[in-house]
Amino acid sequence: MKLFLPTFLLFFHFMALAHNGTIEGLVQSSDKQEGLLGVAITLSGGKTQVTFSNELGYFVFRNLPAGSYQLNIGSLGYENQILSNVTVVDGASTPLKISLKPSAIQLPSIEVQAKVDQGSTIISRLDLKTRPLTNSQEILPMIPGLFIAQHAGGGKAEQIFLRGFDIDHGTDINLSVDGMPVNMVSHAHGQGYADLHFVIPELVDRVDYKKGPYFSQIGNFGTAGAAQFFTPNSLDRSFIKAEVGQFDSYRLVNGLNLINKPQHRAYLASELNFSQGYFDEPQYFNRRNILGKYTFMPNEKQSISLSFSSFNSSWDASGQVPDRAVSSGRISRFGSIDPTEGGQTSRQNLNFVFLQKISPLAYLKSQVYFSRYKFELYSNFTFFDRDPINGDQIRQKEDRQILGYNGSVHLKNRLFGLNFEQELGLSLRYDEVTGNELSYTKTRKTSLDTAKFGDIQEGNASLYYDGTLWLSSRFSLNAGLRYDQFMFRYNDLLFPDYQPDAVFKGRVSPKLNLSGKLSDKVQVFASSGYGFHSNDTRVIVEQRNRDILPKAFGVEVGGTLKIGQGLLQAALWHLDLDQEFVYVGDEGIVEPSGRTRRRGIDLLARWQLGKKFILDANANYAFARSRDEAEGENRIPLAPIWTSTGGLWWEPSAKWSFSLRYRYLGDRPANEDNSLNAEGYLLLDGIARYRTGAIELGLQGQNLLNRAWKEAQFETTSRLRNEPEAVSEIHFTPGTPRNLRLYFQYSF
Repeated sequence: MKLFLPTFLLFFHFMALAHNGTIEGLVQSSDKQEGLLGVAITLSGGKTQVTFSNELGYFVFRNLPAGSYQLNIGSLGYENQILSNVTVVDGASTPLKISLKPSAIQLPSIEVQAKVDQGSTIISRLDLKTRPLTNSQEILPMIPGLFIAQHAGGGKAEQIFLRGFDIDHGTDINLSVDGMPVNMVSHAHGQGYADLHFVIPELVDRVDYKKGPYFSQIGNFGTAGAAQFFTPNSLDRSFIKAEVGQFDSYRLVNGLNLINKPQHRAYLASELNFSQGYFDEPQYFNRRNILGKYTFMPNEKQSISLSFSSFNSSWDASGQVPDRAVSSGRISRFGSIDPTEGGQTSRQNLNFVFLQKISPLAYLKSQVYFSRYKFELYSNFTFFDRDPINGDQIRQKEDRQILGYNGSVHLKNRLFGLNFEQELGLSLRYDEVTGNELSYTKTRKTSLDTAKFGDIQEGNASLYYDGTLWLSSRFSLNAGLRYDQFMFRYNDLLFPDYQPDAVFKGRVSPKLNLSGKLSDKVQVFASSGYGFHSNDTRVIVEQRNRDILPKAFGVEVGGTLKIGQGLLQAALWHLDLDQEFVYVGDEGIVEPSGRTRRRGIDLLARWQLGKKFILDANANYAFARSRDEAEGENRIPLAPIWTSTGGLWWEPSAKWSFSLRYRYLGDRPANEDNSLNAEGYLLLDGIARYRTGAIELGLQGQNLLNRAWKEAQFETTSRLRNEPEAVSEIHFTPGTPRNLRLYFQYSF
């Protein structure tokens, strides 16, 4: 690597055109004095050029004729700056250090840019403030078109829906936190299982989300999209926050700045969460989180970050209940058939990130992480169908360790006289899972039989290249190529003479994207790319399954239009998958369901009325079908068709702010022939805040109209005690009734 990198840089220096003068700049936040990523800098005074700051906050303009220039610097959530009369001298570099002040988001000041990663969007600090949140999983529905459903007492990872996918718990969305993967490969409960509950929501600085398989940096599980969560390097202020709500719900959060100096920053944060839940049976839900982070910046060219987090949770669950049990009066809609469901889980993380500015044109990023994870879940989907005497309760359990590395080199240069940005990355991940188990149990106390029990080793090495060529200041072309190599190994511990075997498989994923700024108010883009998600190791090794890494191919076109005080966005997309897998939880197998096709349209609008009101809404339509089944038998169960979210943010004064939000999920088929229907819903949520000095009071509410709605729904074949035969119908988890929570926060 030491020899390769200088050679690589030197090669592209020779390809670059001879330059005159240079502007080298550093953009920082005025409050934290930290480099800002993704700030748009527009240079005018000659040929207009646009660039964006890197993760250290640096940007550069090269090959500039001597003269005077103007820079326009803008970023979402910060006040725009204009620097006039920036002088460039032949053969010299002009250094700039720019501080941006945080500000409320003003839509009229947002500029439409010809940025090639048009599918990547940031969930801003304002977005995070306008939603009632009790955990970080609830941040995901801020992604337009994404919905979640909880169906296990609050402790289990939520079910996810996006772009015509029932993603289960993470099969087709790639989730990460500070570069660490959230998705669990070959998980005891389901492939791609993604639990974000180890993240304290108040410690989420931003979320970058992407839709579609168009991004070279995203690998496994990134077919429908990806969401990258980031925590801050330092807190704005130390704080303590207490919440109390209905259903015996209590939450305590605190964040303490330990060191807050320009070169050294450290903080410690924790969360305690308890609730009995709104079900007839108490849920005894407990969650405990802690996060410590230290950042050392020896100079403006380097940044070293080390963090540790620990999470554990336990809960009881009422599970999914059949329609017939509720309609007959056997139980209430908040009742249960097996009240002994529930579980416990924990995760500890160590994360080390190093950033190094190599030159004005290049920087290096390296990351090493380690996670220890435990999971134990008790479920009962079919009640007394398999075992009429003891019941059908199952236990899914595992103990996992993850070790990984992410490294990337980022370069800016000129190619054939055009600005050229490149990224070369390497990722390594190794999962070692011991005691991956599926057992039949009774009331969580008695083990009856073990159906699956084994150890899993799974490795993933990936290499990617991503290049963006700015054809002009208005158009950019991006091309990328990614290669992923997997190793799958399973040791079946139920058979003493079992000989462990390993399976190897690779996948190449090319990407091609074009983005253009037609005017100061219009941006258009076209994207295409291949993606994939892996199958479960147990299925691959035991069944010698050939559908190890089925590919997905997607294309998308769309644009952004700025009109007066608002922004409009639209996208048409198409996605084909070579194979989809359906996880059968009580059997521990994954069933292939054939090729699928999805098409849809995403619409989004934001509008600002003066300085006090911001309106936003999105509407999303998806057409999802199986390509190998006959018409009328080809629906994809639970695939969302129509979804929409939106609301109003009103800040009448510096002390008061209000938000009212709606969420709509339309009816959708619950099975392949659409003979069963999963009912949709329309809900209203809200939040009111009062701030004075160091004190903030808030009242947040979910389901303000107190609708009786079904959060999670499935077609399931089950038999109740003493029923003569099994019945196939909708089983559901009821959504929360009206739920009000009051909080108090003190900052210091």
